[in-house]
Amino acid sequence: MQVWCDACEGCLCAKEAVVNISDIRIRKVEAEGSLKAYVTVTFDDAFVVHNVKVIKGEDGFFIAMPSRKTRNGVYKDVAHPINREFRQLLQDKVLDAYGKLDSESDFSEEENL
Repeated sequence: MQVWCDACEGCLCAKEAVVNISDIRIRKVEAEGSLKAYVTVTFDDAFVVHNVKVIKGEDGFFIAMPSRKTRNGVYKDVAHPINREFRQLLQDKVLDAYGKLDSESDFSEEENL
């Protein structure tokens, strides 16, 4: 595990810290609509984020972070990446896992015919 410090004198700072996605669990949603799955992501075998959503939009699939509705009706993310690079990495990993799950289920359905 890498720790950040206040004075970056020859050590790893927060921007260089590496987070490992150690597990991705997917629950497909069978209902019609744009929501395709709920995902649970585990980081470094130590921290978990539930209810990441896989959504099919007009331009393809994307992920939405878990959110809650505030008193004034606005949805706010409960947990989210703080930089574009990590958001893209997380989305790529989740969508890759979702794609593999989808292709495996298509394959197993073909075997049952």
